[in-house]
Amino acid sequence: MLDLVYDGRIAMAHLHLIIGPVGAGKSTFALQLCREHQAIRMTLDDWMAGLFGPDERPAIGRLEWYIERRDRCLEQIWKLTKELIGIGTNVVLEIGLIQRQEREAFYARVDEARMGLTVYVLDAPREVRRARVQRRNEEKGATFSMEVPPHFFELASDMWEPPEEDECSDRDVRFPG
Repeated sequence: MLDLVYDGRIAMAHLHLIIGPVGAGKSTFALQLCREHQAIRMTLDDWMAGLFGPDERPAIGRLEWYIERRDRCLEQIWKLTKELIGIGTNVVLEIGLIQRQEREAFYARVDEARMGLTVYVLDAPREVRRARVQRRNEEKGATFSMEVPPHFFELASDMWEPPEEDECSDRDVRFPG
């Protein structure tokens, strides 16, 4: 964990990572965490929508197009996260990491940077999540950043790998109700 000293006080910035499938309530929970911990919120969807939303997607190789841009965004988010933690600012990340392999690589970066990390796992039944996403697509409310088409919802839901016990054993992993 990074400890910073300001006016003789130790400030311990903390990293909060929210994971879960599409429509699990991550964005709403992230807003709550930011208020509770006076943290900066960074979401991959906001970056993708802001930077690449207006761009035309290729007819062929759409997944590769997305992954290449996602990875660039994640590198910038990580760079900014390190800077924010380094100046004593708590950070809430909502950056996907729906598969264990992605999370393991992220945990290695966090460990190398010696950051304090709490992981929050949110989930809900698929039909509940599907209805939430449809409603969010229609209402375009506070947590809307981009439309999630039904086929993408299904694909991302199929890819979700909930953390298993061994992934949680050495980490501060919480399952908010």
